[in-house]
Amino acid sequence: MAGTKHKDNECPTGANHEACGKRIMAVRDALDILSGKWKLPIIVSLIFADKRFKEMERDIPGITAKMLSKELKDLEMNDLVKRTVYDTMPVTVEYSLTDYGRTLKKVIGELHTWGEKHRMRIIGRK
Repeated sequence: MAGTKHKDNECPTGANHEACGKRIMAVRDALDILSGKWKLPIIVSLIFADKRFKEMERDIPGITAKMLSKELKDLEMNDLVKRTVYDTMPVTVEYSLTDYGRTLKKVIGELHTWGEKHRMRIIGRK
């Protein structure tokens, strides 16, 4: 019914589908930026400390150097990761989360909590 009360995390029922559509679009936008196998693990790797390329490569099992490089460029383009080049011999490159990238810390914390509960639920069935 139109005008029915609903919780903030639910789409309204009835004729007003615009609010639901906006929620879906916002979630789709977030998933477009963070989708894939590697982006979230890269961000998690950088949450606690800035890292060099090889450190991240060691942190993230299974990622190739080529894929890490590609994903870091995507994350940098979306203002989530910052690449800093230091004028040393040899040149040192370090990656860090931007202030904007750090806004994902709460989201990742929630995903972590949900993932642990889900894993226990599924493993508990066996």
